[in-house]
Amino acid sequence: MADRKILLLGSGYVAGPCVEYLSRRPENKITIGCRRIENAKALAAQFPGASAISVDVNNEQSIDEAVSQHDLVISLIPYIHHATVIKSAVKFKKNVVTTSYVSPAMLAYDEQAKSAGITVMNEIGLDPGIDHLYAVKTIDEVHKEGGKILSFLSFCGGLPAPEASNNPLGYKFSWSSRGVLLALRNNAKFYENGQVVDIPGPELMDSAKPLYIYPAFAFEGYANRDSTPYKERYNIPEAQTIIRGTLRYQGFPKFVKALVDIGFLDDSEQDYLKPEAQDVTWRSVLAKLIGVTDASADLEAAIKAKISEKDETEIQRILNGMKWLDLFSNKNVTKRGTYLDTLCATLEEKMAYEEGERDMIMLQHKFEVELADGTRQTRTSTLLEYGEPNGPSAMAKTVGIPCAIAVDLILDGVLKEKGVIAPMTPEINNPIMEALEKEGIQVIEAIL
Repeated sequence: MADRKILLLGSGYVAGPCVEYLSRRPENKITIGCRRIENAKALAAQFPGASAISVDVNNEQSIDEAVSQHDLVISLIPYIHHATVIKSAVKFKKNVVTTSYVSPAMLAYDEQAKSAGITVMNEIGLDPGIDHLYAVKTIDEVHKEGGKILSFLSFCGGLPAPEASNNPLGYKFSWSSRGVLLALRNNAKFYENGQVVDIPGPELMDSAKPLYIYPAFAFEGYANRDSTPYKERYNIPEAQTIIRGTLRYQGFPKFVKALVDIGFLDDSEQDYLKPEAQDVTWRSVLAKLIGVTDASADLEAAIKAKISEKDETEIQRILNGMKWLDLFSNKNVTKRGTYLDTLCATLEEKMAYEEGERDMIMLQHKFEVELADGTRQTRTSTLLEYGEPNGPSAMAKTVGIPCAIAVDLILDGVLKEKGVIAPMTPEINNPIMEALEKEGIQVIEAIL
């Protein structure tokens, strides 16, 4: 078989499982492109036949040169750069795969991609990705049986495995803690009982509710960004409730809400937190944030007055968590210019995965269904995936492997749809699900 030249932009932690899967087929010749060639070389060295080049995505000539020499481009760089990659791919008639949501800037190339006869496949990792595959599958089955989807709830979380959830947030950072925290400031919008509900960012954590998936887990869930387009995207105009949300362990939302109340998610520049400013302790920073002039004052009482939580048990958990993070201590902070980034420096230091610790992915769709004869039933699709100790994380596998499967299927001519697309039809999704199940990534479907 003729060689298939694949350019992978980015060498982040989801890239490994993607390259591993693709390198199983000797005809797949993979070039890893990064701005810093050392990063590309480090990843390429792990796989026979993979090579490394330096690519600067901010330089049109650099990106054009790399794209023009390959059959397909995988873009695993930050989503803001995908449109630049697609522009180049259209120019040279090359296919593209990303794991990111389709942005308006990416969708703007839809007609040009169709004219160029190329497939620009997106949203094929996890959240978005595997979640779409199994949502569309059940919705399609119910509609073919003449039934209706009355309610669709979908919650997904990338979390530490239970034994690694040993901190006040029950969370660990495998990527930018800033990104995780900033996502908590987003508004959320969804359909509930036929009405559009809009939750402002500052109130998002208050909206978290307990979610019962398996008895062994204490989960809470809250809505994630805007779920309203899924009425159309999933073709469920009849659904009265549509919520896509995030899963966290119990206690996370209330602890984060307290951090928000205190002002820790403020990302405006503070002169005294600039790296060149003089040393300052966490206790002083905390006192300043809660409006107490003297760091020796009773900070616990001041915090209780500042936060919205009124349950004494929860308040104690929050205070204990803040002590664990050294926020009451005379330890000097790592100054990063803003309250948010200075907090992130401590979170990343104290809440990183230790050697041998596993992460975990939990995803569940819950469909309330009305069958053609009027009877009601609940269907679920559940994925529980663990990372391998000192090996690929669950997150890396569930993002990297679906991405790689889509690449092979496009190059094999199985996925033929042109334009800027996402996995929203059985024609695209069924072959991907079949390949995923062979990798042991299996969603358990049940009718309750």
